[in-house]
Amino acid sequence: MPHATMPSPGFQALILCGPGVSLNTFTSNPKEFPKALLPIANRPMVWYPLEWCYRMGITNIKLVTPAESAPALEAALSQNPHLTSLPAPRPDVLAPPELTQTTGTGDIFRFPSVRAAITGDFVLIPCDLVCELDGSSLLETWLIHEAGLGGASGGLLDFGVTKFGMGGEKSGRRGGLAVWYPTKGSETGVKNEETDFIATTPLPAPIVTPPRGSLRSDIAKLVYAIPTDTLKDITDEHKSFHIRHRLLRKYGRVKMQTTHRDAHIYFFPYWVLDMLKANESFDSVSEDVLGWWAKAGWQEGLGDKLGLREVFEGTPSTPEGDIPDALVSSGVLEGEVDVGSMSSTWTSTAQSRPQRPSDVFASRVPSLITPTITVNDPLTIPPILAYVQQPSPSAPLIRRVDTAAALLVTSLHLAKLPSLDSVDSRTTASPFAHASKIAYPDGISRPSRVETADSLLAENVTVGAKANIKECVIGANCAIGISARLTRCLLMEGAVVGDGAQLTGCVLGRRCKVEGGEGGDGERTKLVDCEVQEGNVVPWGTEAKNEKFMVFEGLEDDAEMEDDGYAAEAVDDSLGVEEGIEDNIRVQMHV
Repeated sequence: MPHATMPSPGFQALILCGPGVSLNTFTSNPKEFPKALLPIANRPMVWYPLEWCYRMGITNIKLVTPAESAPALEAALSQNPHLTSLPAPRPDVLAPPELTQTTGTGDIFRFPSVRAAITGDFVLIPCDLVCELDGSSLLETWLIHEAGLGGASGGLLDFGVTKFGMGGEKSGRRGGLAVWYPTKGSETGVKNEETDFIATTPLPAPIVTPPRGSLRSDIAKLVYAIPTDTLKDITDEHKSFHIRHRLLRKYGRVKMQTTHRDAHIYFFPYWVLDMLKANESFDSVSEDVLGWWAKAGWQEGLGDKLGLREVFEGTPSTPEGDIPDALVSSGVLEGEVDVGSMSSTWTSTAQSRPQRPSDVFASRVPSLITPTITVNDPLTIPPILAYVQQPSPSAPLIRRVDTAAALLVTSLHLAKLPSLDSVDSRTTASPFAHASKIAYPDGISRPSRVETADSLLAENVTVGAKANIKECVIGANCAIGISARLTRCLLMEGAVVGDGAQLTGCVLGRRCKVEGGEGGDGERTKLVDCEVQEGNVVPWGTEAKNEKFMVFEGLEDDAEMEDDGYAAEAVDDSLGVEEGIEDNIRVQMHV
């Protein structure tokens, strides 16, 4: 696996392993099977962001997860063959005791254990990220625009020159970089996917033209960012969307887009931790940190209201109260290095502009009322940059897999990638390619049909005679019955599909079972666009569309009321089921 060498010493990655509320059919038991372990194209979900980090050379990786999910994640890192095959060192699992399944992303960075684990600039990503775009190209872009190599100058920006110094972070405040991907015009797009309203302005043209393939020409400055749903609420309330004159006066060109989604890939400088600490109302990194940071760059006085003057001009805080610096903490440097003092050539020292002299009234005004007025200099806000990927059939895949629909289409997209055993030495294989499309060919009975070009079958999968499998991803130890028909389906480990069953666009959880039968008198099992929970059993003869087959524990008492005809009403009341909901849920009880 190729590795880049771009990251500066101390650069690290944090991967947030959340609860997966929108995948509740398969994540109802986060203690045993957290969202981070859900399979995407037969690999654990967390494998993709881990592989992305290793591919760009970052090995200091923390997996942040609630304490109840930590044992399952630790076990997978030690036993799952996909995770154990990743390069060393193994990522650390960080499970703050305060972290719950409902904690906001902004609150996570106020926990002492998380703040202590972050020692410098970092990249923040979610566990449900699938990104074919080489992370080193993003990292290189961020380093050139904002940080420089080893804390060197980032060059000329619209707010001045970043001071050079070995101390890096303490010598000049850096900005950040975030990534958005298109939700339209892609085969991995899903219906009703979340999007963001973003406004960007172009950066000054570089003196030296970036090399071919560089992302630098696609980078812009973010000036506004909110979820599209929030934009709709504002528009509905005010019957319009107001844009401040100051934004248009400061930036002559502003591009606004509503069809892209935040990938939650953030390259952050260390000072963002102090910004979060100073603003306890910030609950979300994507909405609050990015939104307010972008507006503070052009809205006068907002940076002071957010406490950024104290963050920039004061002493950065750590849990121990020391100034954070990777070189200082390692003992390489004992303190700030003044490069100018090492030269025999005189150099000026970068100083903040002097405060304006105190205004004094005319001599005829009594001295008792002569005030001393101190006016702060305008606060310079480092920019938050944006890489907004444009839709293109050849564009590398970037997307979040946080819904069942996204889980299905992304897995099917990855299943179409040529396997390693079919790629010649002159062709570069995708980093997400599997060794082979069918890991256990002997498990397929004859005659049967499996379209290998767009399907993926893992180890120990058995397929009955006359079965028809088209555009599917089937996990390890699954069993497909005789004459079963599967189209555009995702089956997790140990799932069983009975004889004659027909499934289209379905996602089956681990060790669930769709019963088959002889098919007499036209009876059959036919599921379309359904989700089946782990361990659930769908009876023979069931025909359903757009339903979730889920088991709700603790309903044993309701079963006793079946003879009185009250069971269905009791279930509806307990679940708060309303007419007209988009997703139907078929409830089954353990008795």
